Amino acid sequence: MADRVHPMPSPSSSPLPPPPGRRRPDHHHHQQSDPAAAPATETTPLHPSFFHDRPLALSQPPGTYIIQVPKDQVLRSPPPDRARRYKKLSGRPARRRRLRRACCLACAALLAILLAAAAFVGAVFLVFRPRAPSFSVPSLVVRSLDASATSPASTSLSPALDAAVRADNGRNGKVGVEYRAGGDVAVSYAGQRLAAGTWPAFRQAPRNVTVVAAAMRGQGVRFTEAQRTQLAAERDAGAVPLTVEARVPVRLRLGKVLRTWTVDVKARCEVVVDRLDGDAAVVNRGCRVKVKPLWWWW
Repeated sequence: MADRVHPMPSPSSSPLPPPPGRRRPDHHHHQQSDPAAAPATETTPLHPSFFHDRPLALSQPPGTYIIQVPKDQVLRSPPPDRARRYKKLSGRPARRRRLRRACCLACAALLAILLAAAAFVGAVFLVFRPRAPSFSVPSLVVRSLDASATSPASTSLSPALDAAVRADNGRNGKVGVEYRAGGDVAVSYAGQRLAAGTWPAFRQAPRNVTVVAAAMRGQGVRFTEAQRTQLAAERDAGAVPLTVEARVPVRLRLGKVLRTWTVDVKARCEVVVDRLDGDAAVVNRGCRVKVKPLWWWW
């Protein structure tokens, strides 16, 4: 018996397929009850959603492309018009690396030199133990200054002072001191400079004491009315404060070979004299010494 084919309904009006496990009702069931007849088959079209819900079984293989480039363009990389710029840019990282390496080496060398210098200075300090010399003024001769207490304020004076300065290097057992030329020494009263002179140049051995004679002269010195009154009162009391200041270029002798560079040593001594004419008795109130940049040695 031939198959019976029904016309396919439109997608909008066709019913959904029955769920699985349930048999679609057949309105021709009663007509196929004859066992001698062959079973009838019915063709039912698939719903369009069946194709949308299932991925493709086979994927399209990727294509293979062959690109032909002229030989002259392959060998020229980069193009001739950009070759110079390419060479400049490609060489820049190498120059930067060399410059960075040179800077690191220079910093390392400088640090090594500083460490070596610090170690050398520390070793010298431990071996020689340098100390600053001490100063004092044992005697002072004053002339042409006694009349300043009674003279009028408009009168100018030319005082002369001869001081003996004692330089004591007894605390240094291995360090000598060289007092070089170019130093000066001065005497002042209440901030007013009275006279100035030169400091002599000489060498002082370790554990040595030297007394230096400094001749100081002044010219055109004038006191104010308040200074003259104060000076007269201190002269009558027998206690006139004066300040002796010295600035001397000094170089240290460490043993027989080592020498330091020349630095300025500044000494300031506060003294009191009992008279302003002749050989005065001096009372030292202390001296202060400043040394730079060798302050860490002294």
